[in-house]
Amino acid sequence: MENPVLIFGAGNLGLTALDLFQRNNVVVYGFLDDNKELHGKEFGDVSVLGETDDDGFLKLIGQKCEAFVAISDSRVRKRLIKMLNDRRKTQPVNAIHDTAIVSEMATIGHGNLVAARSVINPFAEVGQHCIIQSGAVIESQAKVGDYVQIGTGSVINSGVIVEEGAFIGSGATIVAGVTIGKNARVGAGSVVIENVEGGKTVFGNPANKL
Repeated sequence: MENPVLIFGAGNLGLTALDLFQRNNVVVYGFLDDNKELHGKEFGDVSVLGETDDDGFLKLIGQKCEAFVAISDSRVRKRLIKMLNDRRKTQPVNAIHDTAIVSEMATIGHGNLVAARSVINPFAEVGQHCIIQSGAVIESQAKVGDYVQIGTGSVINSGVIVEEGAFIGSGATIVAGVTIGKNARVGAGSVVIENVEGGKTVFGNPANKL
């Protein structure tokens, strides 16, 4: 990536993204965050410059600067990405850790965060604006929809379908062939052996509805 990047969000996810970009020798121009208490704060040599709708900085995006949205709240994430699509006609870039393994035969969309030691295996499909935390594994021919969050150390086995907006907690295992419905939630450490309906929450080994 030749252009510097502006990171939307200066919380924990934003700091993770900062590390990912810097490890890949990408210049981070700064953070934008709506928490005024963070404005002017520096993380290393990178400052929180202003709010996420600051036109002075937004006008740079698409020409002189790329964008990355590092906010875990899916509603806020979607709002900011829509703003970038509508006002700047641009898609956020991917932030992929240098120790992550992404197969050249996998398919991955825009705006994803792929953290340290994550693995995306051949013919897996990852949509857009997903958060894949450290050590997560997405096996071959698994399909992950847009705005999915996959927790640290989780395993998405072969042929699994994770639909849009689903949340997979840390250390969860999704058994091969299972479908996790839209906006469903899987608790940390759970083992999911059957399909989960959209909007439902499951937890345990084997996972049961709460």
